[in-house]
Amino acid sequence: MTDLFGKELRVINVGASTFNEDYRRQNIPFIHLDWRPPAGGDAELLGMLEQLEARRPEITRANDEVLRRVKSAQGKLVGVKLAREVLPGMDRRIILHAGPPIAWANMAGPMRGAIIGALMYEGWATTPELALALAASGEICFAPCHEYGAVGPMAGVISPSMPVHVLLDEVHEKRAYCTVNEGLGKVLRYGAHSEAVLQRLRWIENDFAPILDAALALAGGIDVKGIISQALHMGDECHNRNKAATGLFLREIMPHVLRTSFPLEQKIAALEFIKGNDHYFLNLSMPYCKLALAAGHGVEQATVCTVMARNGYEFGIKISSSDRWFTGKANKIEGLLFPGFTMEDAAPDIGDSAITETMGLGGFAMGGAPAIVQFVGGRVEDAFRYSRQMHEICHGENQAFTLPTLDFMPTALGIDIRKVIATGILPIINTGMAHKEPGVGQVGAGLVRPPMSCFKAALEAVASH
Repeated sequence: MTDLFGKELRVINVGASTFNEDYRRQNIPFIHLDWRPPAGGDAELLGMLEQLEARRPEITRANDEVLRRVKSAQGKLVGVKLAREVLPGMDRRIILHAGPPIAWANMAGPMRGAIIGALMYEGWATTPELALALAASGEICFAPCHEYGAVGPMAGVISPSMPVHVLLDEVHEKRAYCTVNEGLGKVLRYGAHSEAVLQRLRWIENDFAPILDAALALAGGIDVKGIISQALHMGDECHNRNKAATGLFLREIMPHVLRTSFPLEQKIAALEFIKGNDHYFLNLSMPYCKLALAAGHGVEQATVCTVMARNGYEFGIKISSSDRWFTGKANKIEGLLFPGFTMEDAAPDIGDSAITETMGLGGFAMGGAPAIVQFVGGRVEDAFRYSRQMHEICHGENQAFTLPTLDFMPTALGIDIRKVIATGILPIINTGMAHKEPGVGQVGAGLVRPPMSCFKAALEAVASH
């Protein structure tokens, strides 16, 4: 010991960081190893992980198959149709919403407000008061977008007359759907349902959607997956930052819009609508991610997540080998608030847009979109760290999507519930904050993680299967 302390010390500090300040004061070089017991030292969880370890070869082959299918999926935007024309079961009084299943009594303010607006938009109610009574009456069927092959940002509400983007995966012969992004301000997805909001929705249905549908027919479809790949090299992460992707999409669709037979003024208005909305592409990246992950769903013994979604009350995940929702209480988002708002104003985590993180975009790709930290908070080095860290909980990586700022590192792909439990690292999601009251709109943006209980429940189901 005397000999040891007579030499220059170089310390590796394992676990607790409380000793680090002592090393700094004494100018002792050190490296901190952020070690923690697997599964947080929970004996029951460790037992389940050990049980699954005996099935490691079968599970690995299953997860390999999930990623093979996901990466081989294509995503071509082929049309814009009314929901009732393309989604089976939408020819009745039904409203789709974001996240796992939820009863009207538990719905957050933004979702309630959006449903009120959808009921008036459909003509099933003439006033907000009548819509509120109808929604609570039990006469309306509420169902998750995900159960219908669709996704929706924030409240995620889709009603039968709403136009939806139609994306096609020709490899696996699957389709996915998402509404048209309305823009910012007072919009339905945040629960606004004024006459101005309804008029915009009717313009999208009657003026905008027919033009875009005709333009897509002339174009033979547009490759959404290819645009995402390019946009990641231009500073987007395709969840909260879609500036480059929207510009690339506008460049692709513009000549075909101009070739349609609609009046010039109507065509200009359609192009101006896309140009004026930097978030337009979000409603294309989301259904692409849904489409790709749907290709990887249904593989027995797989432990990879194919869905992450929130409804403002619960956070839900699905894994490839099960159709069951595994849920936990939705968390509050931590980040930057717009002037005049406090954390008390914000609703809990809401929206289907976490499907982008499930695919390795959004929060997983922040390292390639350093400008996003000005919107969600933190530092650029945090964005780099998050993108690297997500590889620790994923089964593989996606060579189609790379991040130039991290030496073209592929994005992490295939959230493995076993790795989440073993490491204690939860997926990182960057997202907008909705006001808890309907119609107020966005109050900020930040970062959030799912509740660990979702992954614990999923692990228990796999271990007991």
